[in-house]
Amino acid sequence: MNVAKTDYNLIAATSFSSGKKLNGKKKTGPMDIEKIFGENAFGRDEMKSRLPVEVFQSLIATIEGGETLDLEIADAVADAMKEWAIERGASHFTHWFQPLTGSTAEKHDSFITPNKGGGAFAKFSGKDLVMGEPDASSFPSGGLRATFEARGYTVWDPTSPAFIVENEGGSYLAIPTAFASWTGEALDHKTPLLRSLVALNKSALRVLDLFGVKGVTRVYSTCGCEQEYFLIDEQYYFRRPDLQMTGRTLFGAKPPKGQELDDHYFGSIPERVLAYMLEAEKELYRLGIPVKTRHNEVAPGQYELAPIFENTNVAADHQQLTMIVLQRVTRKFGLVCLLHEKPFAGINGSGKHNNFSMSTDTGLNLLEPGDTPHDNLHFLFFCSAVVRAVNRHQDLLRISIASAANDHRLGANEAPPAIISVFLGEQLEDVFLQLMNGDATESKQGGLLGLGSPVLPHLPRHAGDRNRTSPFAFTGNKFEFRSVGSSQTVSVPNIVLNTIVAESLDQMGDLLEKQIAKGVDIDTAIGAVVREAVAESTVIVFGGDNYDEEWAVEAERRGLLNLRTTLDALHHMLDEKNIRLFEDYGVLSEPELRSRKAIMVEQYFLTINIEGETTESMARRMILPAAVRYLGELVATIGSATDVGLCVDGIRETAVEISGYINGLSKAIDHLIIQNKDLGGASMLEKALHMRENVIPAMTDVRYYADKLERGVDHELWPLPTYKQMLFVK
Repeated sequence: MNVAKTDYNLIAATSFSSGKKLNGKKKTGPMDIEKIFGENAFGRDEMKSRLPVEVFQSLIATIEGGETLDLEIADAVADAMKEWAIERGASHFTHWFQPLTGSTAEKHDSFITPNKGGGAFAKFSGKDLVMGEPDASSFPSGGLRATFEARGYTVWDPTSPAFIVENEGGSYLAIPTAFASWTGEALDHKTPLLRSLVALNKSALRVLDLFGVKGVTRVYSTCGCEQEYFLIDEQYYFRRPDLQMTGRTLFGAKPPKGQELDDHYFGSIPERVLAYMLEAEKELYRLGIPVKTRHNEVAPGQYELAPIFENTNVAADHQQLTMIVLQRVTRKFGLVCLLHEKPFAGINGSGKHNNFSMSTDTGLNLLEPGDTPHDNLHFLFFCSAVVRAVNRHQDLLRISIASAANDHRLGANEAPPAIISVFLGEQLEDVFLQLMNGDATESKQGGLLGLGSPVLPHLPRHAGDRNRTSPFAFTGNKFEFRSVGSSQTVSVPNIVLNTIVAESLDQMGDLLEKQIAKGVDIDTAIGAVVREAVAESTVIVFGGDNYDEEWAVEAERRGLLNLRTTLDALHHMLDEKNIRLFEDYGVLSEPELRSRKAIMVEQYFLTINIEGETTESMARRMILPAAVRYLGELVATIGSATDVGLCVDGIRETAVEISGYINGLSKAIDHLIIQNKDLGGASMLEKALHMRENVIPAMTDVRYYADKLERGVDHELWPLPTYKQMLFVK
């Protein structure tokens, strides 16, 4: 296939930042991050400069203090927001929300309103800002709404900044909103996330009050999400129906070189990729998203971007925006961004490590251990509450990251296993062990790290190592939930974390109150409660290699859950303890929880069904004809060579081998066709189980023969770009 050559370096040099020309090309100047940061977000500074003082103060009390929104200020806020947006070229506005598809949705309305004289003027009222009414019938509801019941509402979330989305033809104002049905049930991920933050705040404030901590009026969870992704050439993407339809390659033989040499990891970023990263980061900065880190990941063609932590609700919105920007900006550089958890077999998949902590409005990180964590009782209380919550709700954490795509990744050699465990690190694990045996009297210190050369400074060494195989690891002043998939919304795992930690804090708070009522001094009481929590949770603490097969055996002996697939995990979603947890904390009602299970089962079925149909189509219409064509060339060559007396033993052996693989492929396709037609039963769960038990194995068999043929068929005849072509982007 001939593709016009594009000067991507020139694109990179001219697509952002003006500067001097170098060798006829524009030399990129540095970004003024401080100047552009947040310029496309209606943030605190913009609100302060445009709103009347009393309106601004009222709005900030809601945003930063959690106070009830005063609807009387809506018109003033709407007017200021409209003027700001129009100044930035916006002609339309949209309520931007997160339905249960896992992505985002928006319906655009113009600011323009006709007047009596035949003209028009820009109008945006407080009512327009506060509430919208999109059609709810076409979004997943899991039975909460019938298809013919269309009414739904979007409701302004003032705690997440409105922002401008720019396009070459103009721009529009996007307003983060919640999404609910006419009957009041949450049809989105934002609503239960906000509810879970309320629950965590209430429980944490109660504990801090018992501690005697003064001046704290609000506690909220924080989140920082590391985003992994792949980049491939656009030309290859449009020649791969599997990538277009499913986001992953359903065929592809292992290339001669993959990630074995570890040479891509943290390597020099290719110029074209770096230019893309700079452009994407510029757009993210302008939206007020505090991206911090970028680097090559382990697999060829794989990269990572990570932000600084934020309030979890804002971080979740920013994470959705990050995925949108990463995918949109690639097209300027002839690239495509793949966010699927396992786009390529045999090499690392992509995750989204969710860094979770809790902070107060006074600036205190409740998971900061300090230099001597053994005598930091407040830290030990909150830390042990998290570990206790994880132990009690392993199933919910596994459910929160369950998907057909993530099933491909979990348990492979770049991702944590499906078994949930907690890594504390040598220092903290030692402190917990001391507590188990009495009082904690010391903390292991890291000391200094000498590197054997006088020109290298002696560095302070951490008191414990890190563990990249752990699903849930303490990493200094936060817990890193490493199992979250790269394409998933982070709202769901954080809904679970906020809620289970709130419950754990309440239950430990009850024990603390009982100790205090007995006349026990506060420090002794905290120590007793922490000791009990640690003793209960030891079973889930593991500091070894989570990839080791012996760990699965040990985990089973400990009684830990090993929910290998999405359907295994979803089996526990409606357990009585889970229904009671979410209802008690006002996060999800039982009907809302049931709807989410129904949606997740349906999404699993649909995902595998699409993959099965795509596998069948590609194998029948692309791979099999190419292989038959090559076999025909071999047979013709054998006939021609035999006619002139040439030895054709080698060609005949090749033809026999190719013929065998063709026959195997043909039979595998026939079997897949049967499985694709048989959807497994009447219920959605039966259909999903059929996909797991029958369609996936049938797809695997088709791929086996197809990949064998890829290694043998003339590359000029092979219809698909190969892994070798796609993975090494320069």
